[in-house]
Amino acid sequence: MAIEKWLAVTSLGLFAMFAGEMISIYYFMTDVPEAIEFSIKFDADPKIFQFISIGVAPAGILAAVPFIMTRQYGSKPVGGLIAIGGVIMLVGMLVTYSMVDQIDDVYITDVVKYTPILFMILSIPVIVVGAYLTKEKKRRPKKEFF
Repeated sequence: MAIEKWLAVTSLGLFAMFAGEMISIYYFMTDVPEAIEFSIKFDADPKIFQFISIGVAPAGILAAVPFIMTRQYGSKPVGGLIAIGGVIMLVGMLVTYSMVDQIDDVYITDVVKYTPILFMILSIPVIVVGAYLTKEKKRRPKKEFF
């Protein structure tokens, strides 16, 4: 496999990791154990920022690099992997946004409310870029006769 395919696979994995991390922290906030609730002050904002910095930010960069490498001639496998990564992030953010109503009011902040919406919006360009790469046709090189 070429390097751009491996980069697309890595970005797909990081998109899935980010979705899983966000689902897990939102699930935790829906049912915080009493032992933790009274003994430790839990704040989700730093964790969400950490998940963004180790999950979706590198995934976006790793999706952009193969796009730049293959945008001239297109690549169905690379475009498909990038589009699937965007779909995984969109579905993961839909799941996390559906959990916001179940979270206790103590843990609701602007970051908790608006992060899933932001990344739902940001997953659309990722899907579009992946679809663009799958539709791009290879250009025939010009023949030089002399």
